[in-house]
Amino acid sequence: MTTHKVGYLIGSLAKGSINRKLAKALVRLAPPELEMSEISFKDLPLYSYDYDADYPPAGKAFKAAIAAVDAVLFVTPEYNRSIPGGLKNAIDWASRPYGTNSFTRKPSAVIGTSPGAIGTAVAQQNLRSVLSFCNSPQTNRRFPSHLHAGLPCLHRKGSLSAAERCLEQDDFRPVGLKFESCSKLNS
Repeated sequence: MTTHKVGYLIGSLAKGSINRKLAKALVRLAPPELEMSEISFKDLPLYSYDYDADYPPAGKAFKAAIAAVDAVLFVTPEYNRSIPGGLKNAIDWASRPYGTNSFTRKPSAVIGTSPGAIGTAVAQQNLRSVLSFCNSPQTNRRFPSHLHAGLPCLHRKGSLSAAERCLEQDDFRPVGLKFESCSKLNS
């Protein structure tokens, strides 16, 4: 059995984020051949090309973490009809300086939840556009991957067993987790 390393980025920096809860549920649902690990970006300073000549340790560590995985899963909320600023900053760090884009040919997938009626659909559209520009093949473009947090299965009580059942019932298990089909793109 081939094992694939999947790094996941949680778009919200909040400790109690419903997207953090969703990410934990997805990790529990991941098949055994996927080795899931969070790639944190909370320590990155705001990106500036002034850093390009000498990346700070946090920037180097972040790029190294992305390089160490076979694919990246983005689990993100929607802020003001777009992706959170911290996540965009992290993508800027990973894709710079020119010619050292960490996302080039790195398979990616996007999923998210929010209390809003359309979930994270607009944020995901924006994120997919950015990832396309970064030359990151996306594995789940055809799947609905935004969840409304108001659904009974995605409650905020801290217990995710109901959310996991919902994800399994609605066949969200493969959403963002079928990286093996894109792993050839990474070689």
